[in-house]
Amino acid sequence: MELKRVGSQPSQQGPAEYFTGNVRIDPLHTAPEPARVSCASVTFEPGARTAWHTHPLGQTLIVTAGCGWTQCEGEPIVEIRAGDVIWCPPNHKHWHGATPTTSMTHIAIQEALDGKVVVWMQHVSDKEYLAGPGTS
Repeated sequence: MELKRVGSQPSQQGPAEYFTGNVRIDPLHTAPEPARVSCASVTFEPGARTAWHTHPLGQTLIVTAGCGWTQCEGEPIVEIRAGDVIWCPPNHKHWHGATPTTSMTHIAIQEALDGKVVVWMQHVSDKEYLAGPGTS
């Protein structure tokens, strides 16, 4: 058994190509083949969010701190808080991030299919984002 210590991989700034606002990604683990799972802790400062995206084999989000929002295409924005666990089904277009006033941290767990864990799309517009919970 191999022990991996959290913090053994350097933090990364979320690239502006895929994120709006200040986002820090702390890689936690990528399992060796034949396993396909990887996970990271992601911290979104107030107003920060992902672009729209999908995951070929889905994604589990475990909110560990703060308060954020998530939205699946065609559905309302939903508030998420520390302790919430969210399942994003395979190939389901969605986004997630902080609220305009509160930071949010989650652990993202996903599996790779043919080496790919995410398909990035367009940015979430300010109008879409600022619509807030309960709106689609």
